[in-house]
Amino acid sequence: MNHTARRAAATLLTTAALMAQAAVTAAHADESAPAAGGHGAASAAVLRAGLEVSLLDGTLGVPLNVTLNEVQAPGQATAARETLLTASLDGVDGGRPFEMLRADVADATATVDAEGSVAETSLAAAQVTVPGLPMRPLIELDAIAARAHCPLGGTPVAETDMPAAVTVFGQEVPLTVEGSVNVPVPGVGEVTLDLSRTETSEGAAAASALDLSIEVNPLNLDIAGVTGTLTLAEAGCETPAAPPRTQTVSEEETEEAEDAPEMAATGGGSATPYVIGGGVGLLAAGAATVLIAKRRRRTA
Repeated sequence: MNHTARRAAATLLTTAALMAQAAVTAAHADESAPAAGGHGAASAAVLRAGLEVSLLDGTLGVPLNVTLNEVQAPGQATAARETLLTASLDGVDGGRPFEMLRADVADATATVDAEGSVAETSLAAAQVTVPGLPMRPLIELDAIAARAHCPLGGTPVAETDMPAAVTVFGQEVPLTVEGSVNVPVPGVGEVTLDLSRTETSEGAAAASALDLSIEVNPLNLDIAGVTGTLTLAEAGCETPAAPPRTQTVSEEETEEAEDAPEMAATGGGSATPYVIGGGVGLLAAGAATVLIAKRRRRTA
């Protein structure tokens, strides 16, 4: 074999080897790629208020949007236990802060792990005050709680714990298991209590122990009216995404595949890179043999 023939054969064989190696590397990269995963979510809050305050000077709709012990997971704040919430409003009592909630216990936690997601909140020995009525708490209660649990592969659950009664602007109000209670307050206004709200779906759960709709007219401390909503003890969760399912091949399907006649493959399987590599190698070797044979005939 002369020098030119050797070079041509070597070039073809080297190209075949490189192509085969590239195919094998790509196959291994596909096999080792990590499967995509997901996370659930959980959130809780002891208090959430969205109020509008109208002032005696004619100013309308001054917002008061506050939360106490709001937590979420995944996140940096997954637990909180503050028992005092203060707020202030420009134009109300000279802008001095007032106590909006005081309690002996005000806990909120949110957790997400491999088992699922859980949110819990509890409130005990608490009283809540609205602007303009510092000496008359909006509501006083012994203990309430809310919990939302979303287990991986299980059924989401939402539940609450409620006391037998609460006190609204000094009036004792018996509570039912769920539903709404309307509480008129002479000379002040009206408060509606929505009790033990729970909701579940295929992948989520939510619970709130008490939702208050407020419409009062304090006519005190520069305040003409307070309207809006206030929620005590809320919790929610979402189910984590399930891990990807592994496809299994039955014994019958395997036997059928083994018995089937060999045909040219148009798709790609785990053996495809090796078949391609072998085919390229044989092709290159054949081409080199033909080239060498031609060279021999010419020199004969």
